[in-house]
Amino acid sequence: MTLCLHLRIVGFLLLLLGVSHVSFNRYFGWDEELAGVSLLTRRIFSVHTFFIGFGVAMAGAGSLLFANDLLRPGVLSRALLAGMATFWLFRLLAQFFAYDYALWRGNRLRTCIHAGFVVLWCYVTLTYGIALMTIWH
Repeated sequence: MTLCLHLRIVGFLLLLLGVSHVSFNRYFGWDEELAGVSLLTRRIFSVHTFFIGFGVAMAGAGSLLFANDLLRPGVLSRALLAGMATFWLFRLLAQFFAYDYALWRGNRLRTCIHAGFVVLWCYVTLTYGIALMTIWH
């Protein structure tokens, strides 16, 4: 498989992840979880969730549709790839340091989901990192 194809796969996966944010509220029961906080906090939470999902989807669309351009050496492609590699590296680290082990340990489904996201974040980070190293001059 070529690096261009890997960038497209990453783009497709991120696009799916971004779009899936639409169902997070219902899946995680956030209406009930947030019932005790102020209206402002609920709205900020909702707006931030939307824009995180939208941003992830747009980043995915960019990688899916413009993989060849990302692999063409230039200031913009290097900046975008460096930003994406850094962003997803920090997201990978958050998987271990921001989420308490108690959230998934002992629950087979949640453990599998945790492991799946570790694999996903590694794949995404490595793909962007390798692409960056490929075009770095």
